Amino acid sequence: MRMHNPPHPGEIVKALCLEPLGLTVTQAAEALGVSRKTLSAILNGRASVSPEMAVRLSVAFGTSSESWLNQQTQYDLWHAEQRRRRLRVTKLASA
Repeated sequence: MRMHNPPHPGEIVKALCLEPLGLTVTQAAEALGVSRKTLSAILNGRASVSPEMAVRLSVAFGTSSESWLNQQTQYDLWHAEQRRRRLRVTKLASA
């Protein structure tokens, strides 16, 4: 069952990883080996968690990379479903 309006994974990183550890965006970006701008974009929902970022997050926070990608997929799919009626797709069926 799909979640109703799942949070962006960046919100999870901020609330469950950075804040409890008292990390700033700059500190976390340095630990992840990415720029502050890159991490900030993810934290603010302006960028997606890529497979590489998922691996970085899993190493840094002792989580699984799959969980980060699953969160991103759930977020993306929910938003795509919200646009379903605006898609111009013809249903195809076999004869």
